[in-house]
Amino acid sequence: MKRPVILDGAFGSLLIRESGLTDLAAANIERPDLVRAIHARYAKAGSEIVYANSFSVNPVSCGADTEKLIRAAVDNARAAVPESVRVGLDIAPLGMMLEPYGELDPKEAARLYALIVAAGREADLAAIETMTSLEEALIALEAAKNAGMTAFVTLTFGREGRTLMGDTPEKAAKELAAAGADAIGMNCSVGPEAAAEIAARFLGATDLPVIVKPNNGLPDENGNYMMTPEEFADKLAAIAEMGASFVGGCCGTTPRHIAELAKVLK
Repeated sequence: MKRPVILDGAFGSLLIRESGLTDLAAANIERPDLVRAIHARYAKAGSEIVYANSFSVNPVSCGADTEKLIRAAVDNARAAVPESVRVGLDIAPLGMMLEPYGELDPKEAARLYALIVAAGREADLAAIETMTSLEEALIALEAAKNAGMTAFVTLTFGREGRTLMGDTPEKAAKELAAAGADAIGMNCSVGPEAAAEIAARFLGATDLPVIVKPNNGLPDENGNYMMTPEEFADKLAAIAEMGASFVGGCCGTTPRHIAELAKVLK
């Protein structure tokens, strides 16, 4: 088995918990030391790709500050990790539903994603993640490919194996491949057990590299994720054996989880 590439783990929740900051976007400029420190910890733990702190940065939420905040996010990640570690421009949903379910015109969404990609063009790849709508993911993907960027795309699935908009892994695999995605899969949403089922469906539906970046199980009533780094790593290692090409963590994971994953996969 070829060892999968190791991604990073949760970023925003870790920064909030350890620093008390609530404005993650502003932290790129106001507290770059904290942002860089977390990236550096993931790189030291074994992450071979880290995602810049740009998940919460887009023209809808940040307006005219979007470009400088994204540039700062990419610069912070680049400055924090060795040259051998790649930096992903983290691209999230815009926070508005596309027509006819919401008020966002798809053409306007395309314009906004083009602005995001242009601002983060210095990253090594576009990491389009936590998408609940395949249609929106395809719009973001088109923006990345138009800019000539390598593009990873991951969607978020419920326990029933569908996104919020009802998209299946099989449908996502077919349409994302046709649109030029370089790697596809899932992130967030569920713990490693359910993620394994979704990963199997992606692996059965595509020849593209598959990404698996699940939460650290489900949180308790207080929002705490209880799966240990060892448990998480063992479950992700099993997914790697299935054929996943990229593995990492989402909500509830830390550099300790990634370090244990790197140890198990070594």
